[in-house]
Amino acid sequence: MKKLLITGGAGFIGSAVIRHLIENTSYQVVNLDKLTYAGNLESLAPVSDSGRYAFEQVDICDGPEVERVFREHRPDAIMHLAAESHVDRSIDGPADFIQTNVVGTTVLLEAARSYWNELEGAAKATFRFHHVSTDEVYGDLGSEGLFTEETPYAPSSPYSASKASSDHMVRAWHRTYGLPVVITNCSNNYGPYQFPEKLIPLVILNALEGKPLPIYGKGDQVRDWLYVADHARALIRVLEQGQDGQTYNIGGHNEKTNLEVVHGLCTILDSKRPQRPRGIAAYADLITHVADRPGHDLRYAIDAGKIQRELDWTPEETFATGLEKTVDWYLENSVWCQRVLDGSYRRERLGVIQ
Repeated sequence: MKKLLITGGAGFIGSAVIRHLIENTSYQVVNLDKLTYAGNLESLAPVSDSGRYAFEQVDICDGPEVERVFREHRPDAIMHLAAESHVDRSIDGPADFIQTNVVGTTVLLEAARSYWNELEGAAKATFRFHHVSTDEVYGDLGSEGLFTEETPYAPSSPYSASKASSDHMVRAWHRTYGLPVVITNCSNNYGPYQFPEKLIPLVILNALEGKPLPIYGKGDQVRDWLYVADHARALIRVLEQGQDGQTYNIGGHNEKTNLEVVHGLCTILDSKRPQRPRGIAAYADLITHVADRPGHDLRYAIDAGKIQRELDWTPEETFATGLEKTVDWYLENSVWCQRVLDGSYRRERLGVIQ
């Protein structure tokens, strides 16, 4: 029975990984999370009573506390998901992204290196630092082509620049100090328990209340959408079977424009919640085009061939099945949504340069 230390485990992707581990494997899990606005322990309610789960409320920038967690829990591996991750917020306040994503990752790497150096035998040979990153580090694509693991980095936003920096730090600790690492870069995630500043949950909640559905610019920005449960499976596969020092791109094989995504959500809601707010004939009538985000990347698309060939992973959900499951979850979990919207976020527009 191995023990995993997961940073950011109260976040959207981290909580999905922990739920999968507790419900489908024999792993012990230690969740290290600062509990910022986007961290929510209610997302772990289905597994929080497990004897194989432990929680540590710790900031990854706090070196002594991070070192204490390593000493006390003695993990066999670490999966690093803790990060500031919203582009619009990074435009409003880039310093927080540098602090968490760059400085925090460096603190974590140093704590992991010190801990790993003290291990012996099989424990040292099998230890792994798995750094979870994003496809946004590659910048944007034209109308053709895919991001591969060899695509040069060209980040556009403070968020993606901070994640690119953290990727480089992880590779440097591998090259310089020999720390065993793997890196994954994923496409846009969606699914249950996602904080409603992101497109899909924001559109669902706004539509149900008859509020505008904001579309940046023409809505022609293309993203490759990955269902979060598929991502969780992929991350565990890479942690267990990925080759030391390698990078694996994880994508959902679902390229959609933002406008297509919103129209798809509206169609599902028209079917599942036909009692629309007064005066709304169809949810798509709420679509409102707003000024585009500064520096908005036009297209992302992942070539996930490497993880399929080498680790035998492919997504189980199509975009249609994943989107319907996502809508169903939000319709059935209105209490979770209301508790998340506790006053720190009111679905206001962020990332507007004054």
